[in-house]
Amino acid sequence: MKVLVTGVAGQLGHDVMNELDKRGLTGIGSDIAPKYSGADDGTAVTTMRYIPIDLTDSETVEARIIFEQPDAVIHCAAWTAVDAAEDDENRAKVKGINFGGTKNIAKVCAELDIPMMYISTDYVFDGQGTEPWKPDCKDYKPLNHYGNTKLMGENAVTANLEKYFIVRIAWVFGLNGNNFIKTMLKVGQNHTELKVVNDQIGTPTYTYDLARLLVDMIQTDKYGYYHATNEGGYISWYDFTKEIFRQATELGHDEYSEDRITVNPVTTEEYGISKAARPFNSRLDKSKLVENGFTPLPTWQDALARYLKKLGY
Repeated sequence: MKVLVTGVAGQLGHDVMNELDKRGLTGIGSDIAPKYSGADDGTAVTTMRYIPIDLTDSETVEARIIFEQPDAVIHCAAWTAVDAAEDDENRAKVKGINFGGTKNIAKVCAELDIPMMYISTDYVFDGQGTEPWKPDCKDYKPLNHYGNTKLMGENAVTANLEKYFIVRIAWVFGLNGNNFIKTMLKVGQNHTELKVVNDQIGTPTYTYDLARLLVDMIQTDKYGYYHATNEGGYISWYDFTKEIFRQATELGHDEYSEDRITVNPVTTEEYGISKAARPFNSRLDKSKLVENGFTPLPTWQDALARYLKKLGY
């Protein structure tokens, strides 16, 4: 099986390519840069076939994908800088990537009659209440420009294809790129007191674990909407920070111990700063995975432990 993967310079695309190689499948990586520009970590993705594609250029998208003749496309590429998406100078670019680029890929997949997997987000919902969002829920009310463009991407997929997977994820972390864990570890080295929001609730997603699930899924015809994050229960960013520091301390890094750092829970309103409105409820119902025979991801606590070791802690 040959799979074209977009966004291989990002956290998820990087891990999906490595997972394809691990399974003996053929992965073709793509991104906007003229050559692979992700982490030069010696893993398979760094030497696998790579093609540059500007996803907003419909003719280039069509020509490159048709030339490669993949059996499926896993579309990980997206504009994900949520606050920067709100800036006037970026709004058209964000829409061009998240909606236009997705539509361009969907049309080519329809032309080739191959399945497309689109990685989406809990930000398509309004983030209110406490009930977990179900994958087939259509009560869409994005709070910000990023969420709106990702929803437009979802609709572009469903309007052009029947063979599609739309997989919504949240709170992503991986080796290839920046994320909340890396930020907290860095900030924790230089501060003795931190404020972290405790009224936004969700579950982290380790791209290494998610990649395994996505490759499982793309080899089936169990199309539709899915939610995928690690197991282990719903938490706040404050809870996550406390566990990051606890595990790092257990690994021998006393600079993150409670004796040295105080982590204070605050509300989103108290924290301030953010340009884009954030969802309070990022709980995603993942029961559909099991119903369709897919293996859930490990717990986020276990994922965090493995991730810290990968980072060298």
